[in-house]
Amino acid sequence: MTFDPSRLKYDANGLIPCIAQDHATGEVLMFAWMNAASIARTLDSGAMTYWSRSRQAFWAKGESSGHVQRLVELRIDCDRDCLLALVTQEGPACHTNRRSCFYTAVRDGAEVEIMVPMA
Repeated sequence: MTFDPSRLKYDANGLIPCIAQDHATGEVLMFAWMNAASIARTLDSGAMTYWSRSRQAFWAKGESSGHVQRLVELRIDCDRDCLLALVTQEGPACHTNRRSCFYTAVRDGAEVEIMVPMA
């Protein structure tokens, strides 16, 4: 079956959530939004391109930081309303200079930082 992005379930703003995961380790790196055009750009270029809700513009991951994400495989969940991008990450994925945006854990009712910024 040919991939048809119009068969995905977007929210009222035409967006769909996307989780970026390291294809080799399984580590969850980040969460971002995509629209049909950013999905097409990603599939055409192989470079992860998201939709920035704050800037209302395309956001090619790493275009300013150099911390590029390359798409290995794009997966669609069973409800067709969420994407999983298996990627190769160059450098940290998080704007805080951490490998993952998920660097805070809740343990025994307290927030604990479990990952320090990369040097």
